[in-house]
Amino acid sequence: MTRSLAEKCLDDVPGLAQRLMDAIFTDNPEWTDYRPVPREDLWEGCANYLARALHVLSGRVPRGEDDSVAAAIGRRRAEQGVPLEVMLRTFRLGGRILWEALVERAHADKVDPDAVLGAATTMWTVIDALSSALSTSYRNTELEQLRSDDQRRHALVEDLLGGRARDTAFAQRTAKELDLPTSGPYVVVVAEMVPDGSFALRGQQAALAALHIRSVWQVRADSLVGLIALEQHDESSALAALRQLVRGRAAASPVVNGLAEAGMAHELALTALGTSAPGAVELVSLQQRYPEALLVQSPDLARRLLDDQFGEILALQPKERDMLLETLAAWLEENCSTANAAVRLHCHRNTVLNRLHRITTLIGRPLHGRDSYVALSLALSALRMRTNGL
Repeated sequence: MTRSLAEKCLDDVPGLAQRLMDAIFTDNPEWTDYRPVPREDLWEGCANYLARALHVLSGRVPRGEDDSVAAAIGRRRAEQGVPLEVMLRTFRLGGRILWEALVERAHADKVDPDAVLGAATTMWTVIDALSSALSTSYRNTELEQLRSDDQRRHALVEDLLGGRARDTAFAQRTAKELDLPTSGPYVVVVAEMVPDGSFALRGQQAALAALHIRSVWQVRADSLVGLIALEQHDESSALAALRQLVRGRAAASPVVNGLAEAGMAHELALTALGTSAPGAVELVSLQQRYPEALLVQSPDLARRLLDDQFGEILALQPKERDMLLETLAAWLEENCSTANAAVRLHCHRNTVLNRLHRITTLIGRPLHGRDSYVALSLALSALRMRTNGL
């Protein structure tokens, strides 16, 4: 009986589609907000859906959970931005229209009312199956769109880090898509991967957002990179928020001007990261590590500097070597004051003088003078980096 009634209703699909259209705008007035769906497109979807339901009810096509017509409707409406719950309500409305049509046809054919009631279960089972196919297709399309959006966002950030934002038109388009300003102060932060496979920063975007600081973060092969738009905020407040979250090595670039300099800032942040010792838990900024950064950038030069300045000292027995280097470091850090260095080292001032004289003899040049101070300080930094495994 259900098959016979459905077969007879197939001739009236256009009229049923118009009835569903009228019901949609009566019961689902929000449809007027979905401008990407033209009226003719909506009518076609209604007609296809109703025809498919009748084809299944009449036995022309088999019943299944992966119905291609319902799936196509779900995919298209997801692309157009119609909420899934609205589509499911629309399918239920279509079921009501079909039920009314079946009842009308049954009355016209003088069918036994009990037989008509038996058709209800079959019809709603078909509607449920079509709704399930719609939902599955809709959610799959959403996932595909999210993956596509993520891939595009990833590509845009990679282009920024590669320096493409020097092209003004690209910078403007990218800023709009990433919801970032084109110009103004920026800081780039790089965080390394830690042993558990996560990164040295966690929860960083939310922490910055709480301060109303916009940022975009990119996961790369072995690091996490963040573009932080400072706008009206201080660099120190942004970095202070991140330092509370650090779980490994992280580094920040100096402040740069706009997205056009994001690529350069990324390189500087990587340089700063290279000055942090393996296993350290810290977020360093390049401003804190300029001498070390220079040495990291020129490792061969750093080795030559160390050999040239401290070659003879490093050849000594460890006890004397460490004592002389500790004395030199204290003397330089105390602005070349032997008295202050002596207090720091818990020894007599003459002891400091004797050690400095020994250092002068070993390196073959005076310790005083601007050039000597710079060279010795850099050499001590190079030695500390070597000791730390850098």
